[in-house]
Amino acid sequence: MELFDNFEKNKLSSAPLADRIRPEKLEDFLGQEKIIGPGKPLRQAIEKDELQSIIL
Repeated sequence: MELFDNFEKNKLSSAPLADRIRPEKLEDFLGQEKIIGPGKPLRQAIEKDELQSIIL
């Protein structure tokens, strides 16, 4: 389905920069190991989908 592949590529290239570079998973947040590293409370809350309202 080449037609749809091109549509997805064009859709992404016309998206705002913030949408194109937005992290999609926890591992994409570089330099934040102190708060979202393995075993940290924030990461555990995110993985369990138990995140409360917080201000960072």
